[in-house]
Amino acid sequence: MTNPQIPQKPAGPILDLPADLQTIYANLARIAHSPADIVIDFAHLLPGETRAKIRSRVVMTPLSAKLLVKALTENLARYETAFGEIALPTNNSLADNLFRPFQQPPEPPKEA
Repeated sequence: MTNPQIPQKPAGPILDLPADLQTIYANLARIAHSPADIVIDFAHLLPGETRAKIRSRVVMTPLSAKLLVKALTENLARYETAFGEIALPTNNSLADNLFRPFQQPPEPPKEA
């Protein structure tokens, strides 16, 4: 006699990707919170600029935000396993590195 197969649960919700969904590039995030919500504003700051336009806002519960942090941590670990460690700047604060004015890369040494 064969055992009946147990249907497998899906790994997660099925996500529909709308055809008109706009992809937004962000290199800046501002995070705020209230007792009930975490608010993350995403913006793109151009080199040399001092103003950035917020392009997207995500509001979530503190529990959802903590689960997002966990998922990002796991995904970054897999990324670094595949592609190498992501080096963080250590000479200044993270804010200094993100928001300082644009600096040209150093000139290569001239041959004598």
